[in-house]
Amino acid sequence: MSRLIVVIFILLISVEVLCNNKVNEEVRFYLASSVVLNQKDSTLIKEYRKIKRLYDKGDFVNSLKDSYVLLERIEANKDLKYAILTNQLIGDIFTKTNKNEKALEYYSISYKLNGGSTEFDDEIKFLKNESPDLLFKIAGTFQKLEQIDSAKVYYKKNINLDLKSNNFSIIKAKSYSNLSAIYVNEGKFDVAKKYLDQSFEIHKLLNNKTAQAASLNNYGSILLYEGDYLMAKEKYSEGIELLENIESNNAIRYKEDLYYNMAYVLYKLKDYKAYDFQERSYEIKDSLRDKEVRVMIEELDAKYNFDTVKKLFLKEEENKRLKDQKTFWIFGIGSFIVMISLVYFLNLYKLKQKNLRLKLSQTQLLQNQNIEKLKSESQARILNATIDGKETERKEIAETLHDSVSALLSSANLHLMAAKPLFKGDIPIEIGKTQSIIAEASQKIRDLSHTLVSSVLLKFGLNFAIKDIATKYSNSVLQIDTDISSLRRYHQDFEIKIYNIIQEFVNNILKHSKASYTLITLYEKDKNLCFQITDDGVGFDKNKAINKDGLGLNQIEARIRMMNGKFLIESTIGEGTTISVELPVIEKS
Repeated sequence: MSRLIVVIFILLISVEVLCNNKVNEEVRFYLASSVVLNQKDSTLIKEYRKIKRLYDKGDFVNSLKDSYVLLERIEANKDLKYAILTNQLIGDIFTKTNKNEKALEYYSISYKLNGGSTEFDDEIKFLKNESPDLLFKIAGTFQKLEQIDSAKVYYKKNINLDLKSNNFSIIKAKSYSNLSAIYVNEGKFDVAKKYLDQSFEIHKLLNNKTAQAASLNNYGSILLYEGDYLMAKEKYSEGIELLENIESNNAIRYKEDLYYNMAYVLYKLKDYKAYDFQERSYEIKDSLRDKEVRVMIEELDAKYNFDTVKKLFLKEEENKRLKDQKTFWIFGIGSFIVMISLVYFLNLYKLKQKNLRLKLSQTQLLQNQNIEKLKSESQARILNATIDGKETERKEIAETLHDSVSALLSSANLHLMAAKPLFKGDIPIEIGKTQSIIAEASQKIRDLSHTLVSSVLLKFGLNFAIKDIATKYSNSVLQIDTDISSLRRYHQDFEIKIYNIIQEFVNNILKHSKASYTLITLYEKDKNLCFQITDDGVGFDKNKAINKDGLGLNQIEARIRMMNGKFLIESTIGEGTTISVELPVIEKS
């Protein structure tokens, strides 16, 4: 029976021109019968609500099965309202399960019964309150099926309705926004901007600042593609200003996107503030935390200073007592000291001569030590400069790949997408293959960019980047945990150096330690960034490892020395290794 009513509704759709009067009669019959139903039977309402609850819980199998049963009852009772609602609900179920063609079939049935292509009497106008949402669903389903022309038709039907409600205004704004996306894909940017303006005006009337900011972000992206960087910068600035005092999840997400896009625009405009905007998204979250940390530091500092003053006072009292005692003994034995001094006076000259010879030897030794120190420092500087050059080069290559090559590939993909509608017949298979190749190339470039310089480090800082290392390198053999106190952001080059040093230590653990567990501890103390890396591996002889030729620990030790830091290795063969590093913090510019 459920299939029978589906066939009846499909026939009504396919022959609407030939059987227009027949459809009117069918709908009127539904209406006449529904009056009797509302007086005699309220179980239909309960059945529909039960199915709706199953749908809301995500139980799509049972909600679809019960919907078909309900359609049989609707056919028997001829209730138009619940025929419309039930067919629309079945369409929603198929949409949730990604069966878009079936969803479109039932949406169309619901739309036909709701007056989509026939004229009804005034007595069923109450049903048309469902139409805006239904039109939007039909248009969206056509868009998913890539039937773009049909999607345009239904989006435009939706925006041409003249209804007064906030719910309809929201749906209308979404229709404008989706139309804009369609025209962007077709390369018709002027039309896309016109629809975005209309969507923005509706959100402005509804005072939805988050949605306004989203529209401005999309508008700026179109301008960015067109190369109008100044106007794009203006749109991003307006969006950021709208979200300035809003802290919802959506607002924060759009705010991060706006900051990132603003950074890219400023980069294109060669504005030195580009990286400031790249970091704004997480600076907002860090500000309150930094304030709490500063208060704690001030309290600890006050306590420390009080204890220090107390200790100094007690020490001065002790020194005064000792001084008085010393004065007494000086006067008591003064004459005895003078006599002893006369005895040794003759030997004093010989002692001076001996001391001069000793100082000369010490001076020569110090000179040799200074020469060796200069050689060591020169080697360290050369090594450090080489590493810095490699890091800078990797960063520049990563930025070039991400900002230029990825943008070119995205542009090529957009052109291919815009070219698809130009083919009247079947789209050549080469177009799809080319898009697949471009997508694969874009993914490989992103992976290479992230390999050269950690994107997590640049965007979120050491706190998240070190946790990312632990997650990435942990496996069934080695478990890596982290204990990281809340860190603020530092100078970007300083963060990259810390990240590379820790990564080098972790690589050594993976290659040589045979450990099953490693703990990375990272915290800031007295303007110094400190970290410890402990493992339960086989250990090693640190003297042999440090004196060994090549890079490895020598490279790390030279780098830490050039950063005015402290480096300590504690390792015993068979008992694991602990590495401690302390480096002066380099603040952000």
